[in-house]
Amino acid sequence: MYWWLSICFVVSFFSALWLIPSWIKKAEERNLSGKDMHKSSGKQVAEAGGICVIFGFLMGLLTYIAFETFYFKVQRISLLVMGVLLTVFIITIIGLIDDILGWKKGLKQWQKPLLTLLATLPMIVLNVGVHIITIPFFGAVNLGLVYTLIFIPLAIVGTSNGFNLLAGYNGLEAGLGGIILAFLGFFAWKNNLSWVTVIAYCMVFALLAFYLFNKYPAKIFPGDTMTYTVGALIACVAILGNIEKAALIMFIPFFLEFILKARGKFKKESFAKLNEDGSLSMPYEKIYGLEHFAIKFLSKIKKKVYEKDVVWFLFFIEFALGIIALLTILK
Repeated sequence: MYWWLSICFVVSFFSALWLIPSWIKKAEERNLSGKDMHKSSGKQVAEAGGICVIFGFLMGLLTYIAFETFYFKVQRISLLVMGVLLTVFIITIIGLIDDILGWKKGLKQWQKPLLTLLATLPMIVLNVGVHIITIPFFGAVNLGLVYTLIFIPLAIVGTSNGFNLLAGYNGLEAGLGGIILAFLGFFAWKNNLSWVTVIAYCMVFALLAFYLFNKYPAKIFPGDTMTYTVGALIACVAILGNIEKAALIMFIPFFLEFILKARGKFKKESFAKLNEDGSLSMPYEKIYGLEHFAIKFLSKIKKKVYEKDVVWFLFFIEFALGIIALLTILK
């Protein structure tokens, strides 16, 4: 019955895969590139590759809408899907502006939450989500406009900016985004909301294509173009799929990252100290990011810690949280 959904995912994957090599070439020609901080070669890597991910995601979702419109002759949820696309489009523009202006020279920290607030408007005007929540000792409470006007903006702004914090290592952002959305998409399917699953997995497959080029050693970086967008989409999927609780569990690493970054007054970076042999060590005495925690923890297990070790350690944590969220839902 759902054979045609696989076509949407294939379109997402190959659309992104097709665009990435061209983007790498053009970005390098136009000096839209950045230094790979954990490589001694100092090689410049193509930036703003998130645009390729968004393109794959867009093509996959448009394929889904085309099936709904022309094959099944229905438009049950096309408006909501288009609302998600509009949110993604707005936040992609914000991320792209930040990438083009340059790292550390782009948008100021206080400007980013304000601009990403614009991306919440499509979800607000469509009045999405289930407004009834269960509060211990009080039971079911209908939040009404409080959910629409406060919770939705906080969720999208929070996840878009929060997802951007845990980054800077080859393959990390694409892998974490893929893991989170894969779990959330499955949870939405368990809630009989297959169309939300499609939204999540169109991005998962686009991220998978991107990961092939972004994994160690990276040939392309995602930039804020991707991190903002994936973060916002996580919130959209959670809200539309009525799986906010699961999303909160899976977003724990990013809450911790925010706390650790705040500890360093947001001036300490997540990058590690690169040793001559290519291994990584702590850049500071204290821990100012989960990446630092990973290095410190893994150094107690093995003699040398490399970039791939840090990335896979964080993947493992995220996957474990996905299992916990799954057990919570099945309870």
